[in-house]
Amino acid sequence: MPQLIESPHNPRFKLWKSLLDGRGIRKQQRFLHAGRKAVPEVLARHPERFEAVLCLQEDQLAGLPLPPALPRYRLAPALFAQLDVIGTRFPLLVGRLPAFPRADLAAPPRGLELVCALGNPDNLGALLRSAAAFGVRRVILLPEAAQPFHPRALRAGANAQFELELLQGPGWTELPAAAGPLLALDAGGEPLDRFDWPRDLRLVLGEEGKGLPPSLPLRRLAIPTTGRVESLNATVAASLALYAYYQALRPG
Repeated sequence: MPQLIESPHNPRFKLWKSLLDGRGIRKQQRFLHAGRKAVPEVLARHPERFEAVLCLQEDQLAGLPLPPALPRYRLAPALFAQLDVIGTRFPLLVGRLPAFPRADLAAPPRGLELVCALGNPDNLGALLRSAAAFGVRRVILLPEAAQPFHPRALRAGANAQFELELLQGPGWTELPAAAGPLLALDAGGEPLDRFDWPRDLRLVLGEEGKGLPPSLPLRRLAIPTTGRVESLNATVAASLALYAYYQALRPG
């Protein structure tokens, strides 16, 4: 039977509530995961990543592939609503944040590796989803990047975070020393549809709005468009590039 929690002053509830932003996630080294489809899927594939399940009613847990020893908690409706920021009214998972090892950028890339500074959790999550879909294995997160296990990033990522190797990257000043080839997306670059993709490379994505430092020694690629808008959303542009790479180099 799940343990009932009714007080907002309960230490466990206060800890879980702190996981709604990146600072709390980093401090507690935990995260909250939600979604009527995402929760059962990730439990089936990665049950070892979680330390508790939170519900509104005990009967909601029926049918979920819960490990027998996984602690279960039932929250009063007002408390559950504070944690259920997506509004699923479906059980939430409390996970343990994985370690993000330091990336060795002096070593050559293996396949297409993303080097990412996207600071919006929704954009980062959507990018990780595209990365997993198009065969990327490693994503190197620069200090400006959002927390990939932020609730909004997890929602947009559709469990991609659990399928990728996420690494901690350096600051911009150290990036020029990274082994290449280093590529970026830029409206003034060479046409992407004529580019001969190498199998191993690093694709660098800057912050939304700010873009990339102009001094970075990168080969720049442009996505042809009608020109009716100034630019594409960073995640959309990156997804198109990932698809082009996947189409060019996938087996068969």
